[in-house]
Amino acid sequence: MTAARVSVCMATYNGSAYVREQLESILWELEPQDEVIIVDDASRDDTAAIIRAIDDDRIRLQVRESNVGYVRAFEQAMAGARGDVIMLSDQDDVWIPGRRAAFVEALRGAGVAASNLVLLGSDAPLPSPIRRVPWRLSSRRSRQRVRNELRILAGIAPYFGCAMAVRRDMLPRVLPFPSFLVESHDLWLATFANAHGLLVHIDQPTIRRRLHAENTSPSRPRGIAAVLRARLMLARAWMAALGR
Repeated sequence: MTAARVSVCMATYNGSAYVREQLESILWELEPQDEVIIVDDASRDDTAAIIRAIDDDRIRLQVRESNVGYVRAFEQAMAGARGDVIMLSDQDDVWIPGRRAAFVEALRGAGVAASNLVLLGSDAPLPSPIRRVPWRLSSRRSRQRVRNELRILAGIAPYFGCAMAVRRDMLPRVLPFPSFLVESHDLWLATFANAHGLLVHIDQPTIRRRLHAENTSPSRPRGIAAVLRARLMLARAWMAALGR
């Protein structure tokens, strides 16, 4: 995959505060043949205008007239990707130099890759929402399918879409997302990859994650009812993944 083409897929919604900084960090990393596919999910602010003002023909912006939620927006972006490697990105983080190369290399021998993250501003490891200890993936545990899936079901596996990528030949298998999936597209990708032994962990951090009040992925434990609903959905995702 020496001349790989990379597609970066991003879903935006009211992201005007940080989207320019995020895109600048992405475009700095990309090669001329790469692309950034952005699906704006009917933002009510000037997110789309900020994106349009960035003069780079690698950006492909699709603006939705109605809001469908970030799961379906990511699904739309991924479905339109033309690259060999599909990298996911949030609208408010900052890429660490070397991210593109790390994922292209990792996906030579895997279908889905996930890396570690650090916090923007301090470069400290991402803390676990439960124990507040460093929350890391280990490459040594990439193929420990049962362990990894049990950690997903328990809510203690740090798989974040902003730190994940998918090889192109996986798209027909992971898309469309299951109809019942209303959150956690990243955990669906990790679950599918675990179910089929196609997952690889990248030890190095490739993202500086910005924590703020509007993050889609919660940084604190949720209520018991929300947790139980999420666990049930992920159990259904495991069964759906085994069937694909």
